[in-house]
Amino acid sequence: MPEKTIYYVLKEKAVPEVLLKVVEAKRLLDSGKAPSVQEATEEVGISRSSFYKYKDDIFPFHDNERGKPITMVIQLDDEPGLLSNVLQAIATFKINILTIHQSIPINGIASLTLSVDVFNKANDVDDIVTTIEKVDGIHYVKIIAKE
Repeated sequence: MPEKTIYYVLKEKAVPEVLLKVVEAKRLLDSGKAPSVQEATEEVGISRSSFYKYKDDIFPFHDNERGKPITMVIQLDDEPGLLSNVLQAIATFKINILTIHQSIPINGIASLTLSVDVFNKANDVDDIVTTIEKVDGIHYVKIIAKE
């Protein structure tokens, strides 16, 4: 019979430094900032053997309560750079974009389905929608899902 895996949630201050450095090395590798395990472990100051010993056993915990996903449909003109303008408007709120899907334009109009993760309590959804609506070439913005 296989041994049952048991998980624990710890505060960062309770985790040994070597494990925190393994997480950091994994982040460097995943982001491409370190092209090899050797370079990642050297940068964070641990041995490769420590990395390999723990790499499959520690992961960062992401608090899902922090953000609330919102999905919206945006109807916009088929103009070069308009999607970029919409994304720049969204970037002013410092929110994460989860998904983007733009339909093939019909009669010069495209539909954009956009999901964002609003994690900053200061970001009011109405303000986000109003800002997007002010972008030239936007016909309407409609919230279709919100957690």
